Amino acid sequence: MTAPDLIVIHYTAMQGGPGPAIKRLCDPATEVSCHYVIGECGDVARLVADDRRAWHAGAGRWGASDDINSRSLGIELSNDGQSPFPAPQMDVLDALLHDLMDRHGIAAKGVIGHSDCAPGRKIDPGRRFDWHRFARRGLTVWPRIADAKTDTFHDDLRAFGMTSDVDDATRLAAFRLRFRPGVDGPLDGIDAAMASDLAIRFPA
Repeated sequence: MTAPDLIVIHYTAMQGGPGPAIKRLCDPATEVSCHYVIGECGDVARLVADDRRAWHAGAGRWGASDDINSRSLGIELSNDGQSPFPAPQMDVLDALLHDLMDRHGIAAKGVIGHSDCAPGRKIDPGRRFDWHRFARRGLTVWPRIADAKTDTFHDDLRAFGMTSDVDDATRLAAFRLRFRPGVDGPLDGIDAAMASDLAIRFPA
């Protein structure tokens, strides 16, 4: 594994707390793993050393790379995919992100969701995850809104890093899942403005 420059946030999509997820992630037969699991109560399990490759991202792409596992740390949040994320879990994630970013020199733009690098295939950490909170803490990025034309939207998202080979509707849905959860309908000026700012300030 190369020095990590990405942190990918997931949810386990399992019930029963972190135990069943940890058991699955430690089972060689499943061929999946991650570096950290954070339980609902804020308990942390480290499953793979930071300098070792974990199989958490699967098929995906970010920027010029289609091998996300070789350049990223994976954090799984114990969550069934429908429930809110408890405050103790989010507080510990905040602290863990600070630690990992400081130790490995990972920039805020390198903290992404599984849905960002695998749009259409994955939706975690989902619309209940409060990306804005972590952006305010300097732990990820958030776009400013200014004037922009919609015809550059998809090129702007590719410049930001969303380079997976998916159709335009899938890319728009993945973008909105992170930055405008709950918004439906056709591409609009707010989408375009946010994508333009991400491309300018946080290129991959």
